Amino acid sequence: MHITKLGHCCLLIETNGKRILTDPGFLSNSQNDLSNIDIILVTHEHKDHLHTESLESILKNNPEAVVVTNSSVGKILTDLKIPYNVLEGENAAQFSEINVTACDGKHAEIVGEYGQVQNTGYFIDEKLFYPGDAYTNPGRAVPVLALPVAGPWCKVSEVIAYALEIKPGVAFPVHDAILTEAGKAITHGVVGAKLTEAGIRFVSLKEGEDIETD
Repeated sequence: MHITKLGHCCLLIETNGKRILTDPGFLSNSQNDLSNIDIILVTHEHKDHLHTESLESILKNNPEAVVVTNSSVGKILTDLKIPYNVLEGENAAQFSEINVTACDGKHAEIVGEYGQVQNTGYFIDEKLFYPGDAYTNPGRAVPVLALPVAGPWCKVSEVIAYALEIKPGVAFPVHDAILTEAGKAITHGVVGAKLTEAGIRFVSLKEGEDIETD
């Protein structure tokens, strides 16, 4: 599996000859020009994860791509007449010969009920777990974890506790476009140090960088 961090939570995942895109939000734009995309996964409706103009651009370039998301996002896509497949709860399905398993819940708390939309994490090809904006435990071994490390709902101690609970083989940071370069260095450094102490490999992946996993 080859994973490229396009920005924030937008990942290009290449596995078994397929190309999968996650959360095309407004904090990145390189995804808009990609081709040969097979699957687009959208975890929730916040604009840093679903920028509808970006999604429309991607689909214009990739008309055969399959959009996979939850019911909440589906309502938005229905209004835009964008076809999609619902995958939520703890259900699993195969798209373009890639196994995808949902891990459903609410968005992590920002303040009270504000912003607590439906959030669906996705386990991709039995290797990568991307939780979206929640500290969701998929209840299974996680070889690779896309770990959210910053945001109005995010606290570094909770990030570390979540990663230690999941115990992935490898973790890399996502949801960090709101940080300055200094902020990323500090946050990645603290998280990486604590995970390394626990025997978890942490790769401080930056925008445009990639990682190859087993």
